[in-house]
Amino acid sequence: MSEILRPRRSVLYLPAANPRAIAKARTVDADCIILDLEDAVAPDAKVEARAAAVAAVAEGDWGHREVLIRVNSLNTVWSIDDFAAVAASHAAGIVVPKVDSAREAEEAVARSHGKPVWAMIETPRAIFDAADIAAVDGVTALLAGMADLTKDLRAKPTPDRLALVFALSTIVMAARAAEIQAFDGVFTDIADEAGLEAEALQGAQFGFDGKTLIHPSQIATANRLFAPDAAEIEHARGLIAAFEAGQAAGKGVTTFGGKMIELLHVGVARRTLAVADAIAARG
Repeated sequence: MSEILRPRRSVLYLPAANPRAIAKARTVDADCIILDLEDAVAPDAKVEARAAAVAAVAEGDWGHREVLIRVNSLNTVWSIDDFAAVAASHAAGIVVPKVDSAREAEEAVARSHGKPVWAMIETPRAIFDAADIAAVDGVTALLAGMADLTKDLRAKPTPDRLALVFALSTIVMAARAAEIQAFDGVFTDIADEAGLEAEALQGAQFGFDGKTLIHPSQIATANRLFAPDAAEIEHARGLIAAFEAGQAAGKGVTTFGGKMIELLHVGVARRTLAVADAIAARG
């Protein structure tokens, strides 16, 4: 399966130092689990958390879930040991926070020893360098870190994320230019289901492949909103059928649903079906 089509609708962060959270993660319906060594772990627990994360990914029973580990950022005292341990582990990839430039992305890739790197875009500098970061060979995804960016911008958080529209769009465009995936930032109010729904829908409308999450209760919403629904699948099948029938009949122009369609619409429809098939195959 092409990496760009791999279902990664829900990407759940979990503290690597919490054994109960790791055990719970083996049962949830998230596409990806990120065992966190950074923000979710106190400084005096970093070494223990690192060992726990490496041990957890070595164990089976993860099912369809893709498991990655988020290391501490490149300029921290834990970084070198984090990268060495995770690079040698069974983790599917390394999530690197606060990647500000292509040079830092290259350093992360060099330390990863062949493991895919997911670069977190969390600062104004990173936004302006997002395309160069995404283009580094070995970087396979960008993750939006909007909490840190909002702080750096001195912006006022609003439900519509108006102050972040440029940043969110830039991250998606950088990922698409590099033909890698992009994941929306976390929604921190666990109790606000309507707010999560609105923000996840907005992220899908921007073009993100999925959403990073902080609680298992958020998984179902992300899985639903970052997947084609029944109406989209039916529309895609009908559009392709109409186009192919028109081609077979030698028509110069084909319409479907009262609208003219061309190859670009067929390409979008085929991608919709490919994503739906990949999700169905995952089980």
